[in-house]
Amino acid sequence: MSSIIYKIVPATLWQDARKTGEFKGASIDLSDGFIHFSTADQAIETAARHFAGQDGLLLVAVDGDKLGDKLVFEASRGGALFPHLYAALSFDAVVWEKPLPLDADGNHVFPELDR
Repeated sequence: MSSIIYKIVPATLWQDARKTGEFKGASIDLSDGFIHFSTADQAIETAARHFAGQDGLLLVAVDGDKLGDKLVFEASRGGALFPHLYAALSFDAVVWEKPLPLDADGNHVFPELDR
């Protein structure tokens, strides 16, 4: 099983975080007290449910093994276990970041994901 988890984030928010040296989360993360991530099997549905029609997004791949015990898998949508990070995200754990463009129908076009 891959240790890669994914974060969908507005490109501008990510670029601002790069300047500070760590990603503390989007507004939903800050209000919930942890950074929401998805596994490869969850990312497409997460995009459809929470980012429908939004342009200017990035998909960020993160090595979950580098996050230590601050990464917790907790039951969420439909009882599925989702990765939640109870700390700021260090860029040392980032594997890659890629644009998440929209197709002609307004659906996000995903790169190949590590499963």
